[in-house]
Amino acid sequence: MSPVSVSGLYGKGVFTTIAIIDRKPFLFERHWHRLNENASRLGIEIEQVSHDSLIESLSALLQENKVGEGRARITLFDSSASAIWKSLTELKSSVLIQTADRRVRPKGLRLGISPFMVSSTAPLNNIKTCNYLEQTISYDAALRAGFDEAVRLNEKYQLVSACMANLFWVRDGKFFTPPVETGCLTGTTRSFIAEKWYVSLVEAGIEALSQADHVFLTSAGLGIAEVSEIAFDSGTRRFAPLPAGFYESYGLSEIKWVSAKSA
Repeated sequence: MSPVSVSGLYGKGVFTTIAIIDRKPFLFERHWHRLNENASRLGIEIEQVSHDSLIESLSALLQENKVGEGRARITLFDSSASAIWKSLTELKSSVLIQTADRRVRPKGLRLGISPFMVSSTAPLNNIKTCNYLEQTISYDAALRAGFDEAVRLNEKYQLVSACMANLFWVRDGKFFTPPVETGCLTGTTRSFIAEKWYVSLVEAGIEALSQADHVFLTSAGLGIAEVSEIAFDSGTRRFAPLPAGFYESYGLSEIKWVSAKSA
């Protein structure tokens, strides 16, 4: 990637994070589809990047780095020249593949409420773009405040997501998550879970979490991450852990591997 390309100057690119299970990329077809769809929405030309060449390169890197259980990130950069700051290049796009171990996290996450709101009408909504500074600022602020993550709201004070993960809550045995209209990202793990059991997509305020029985976050790096407490303005609310046999009962044994890796 050239530092004077539109990706270097403006962050024009898309990425996806993939869980690695038994040396294989989990839900790769979903990630490939999202990369293509997101790149198309941003006008990034990726004709030179094929499905087979990408998975071949990823598999080779996993073997070279000896990653059997972990995660990988695939980033597609727009390497073309900027119309404002011109440079001589014929390159249209480039690819970066990275691998790492699993994220280690507490068994139960402590969440705050982020002061940084999401715009439900932002043009980059539901695109996993390389311009991730807003999410990073929100996440870093949560860590500095002593939390593991934070709940983000939109300008209508509706639940959207966590800073780096999708958000679910359970009440009276029913499962809920915000719809994309709130400004949340359609995560691959979120979609996988929604296909396993009935999930209601609801536009709800912060009170929905205060009334919930269980709360959890999802992402390719976290799997299902249970929330143990949330610090609301009115006080801290603690949540019961997910019941025994939860993963098996709902057909989620495939992603229990991440959730079991806790500090």
